[in-house]
Amino acid sequence: MRLFAVRHGETDFARERRFAGAREVPLTPRGRQQCEAVARALAGAFVGAVYASPLARARDSAALIAAPHKLDVRVEPAFREMAFGEWEGLTRADVALRCPAEFEAWRATPHAVQPPGGERLDAVAARVAAGLAALCDEHGGQTVVVVSHAIVTRLIVLAALGLGPDRLWSVDASPAGITEIEYQDNWVTVHRMNTLIHLDALDGELSEAAP
Repeated sequence: MRLFAVRHGETDFARERRFAGAREVPLTPRGRQQCEAVARALAGAFVGAVYASPLARARDSAALIAAPHKLDVRVEPAFREMAFGEWEGLTRADVALRCPAEFEAWRATPHAVQPPGGERLDAVAARVAAGLAALCDEHGGQTVVVVSHAIVTRLIVLAALGLGPDRLWSVDASPAGITEIEYQDNWVTVHRMNTLIHLDALDGELSEAAP
């Protein structure tokens, strides 16, 4: 199976570096434009299925990406974002101020932290792994797009590289970034990771429109 793992487009929370988690946060107009750029970048691929997290920001992003392939978006709960409980809606700076020890632990040992009312990272990694295994079983030999979130995309990449959740900050997942991974028998190859070149034209158009 060939997988294109895509983070949803920009939201106000992403721009402001707020924990979104399980909250419903809409795409910004720029976020929709980013996903249209992803759709153009993947239009030439022979995509067999497009999956999305249940959260609207991922589903709306996936619908734009699926449109050129005339595919319906298939919602998969395994790819929902990590729930951050009481941290949701707060900026990183807010959490660092209110819960300095917990926030420092999140930065240093994310796999060992459970935000109050939220999920543990290893539990998220387990459900993401189960979701990926199901996709490989169902879509062997096909190309699949999964539109999800920053934590989920990082975990997908780490698993492909043979690394654990403790290495969460070793990889990045930008809004509308594209990662391409090939699953072949018992081997996994990362062909590209968090590429953003498809957004260059969009950034150029925004610069020209600026006063």
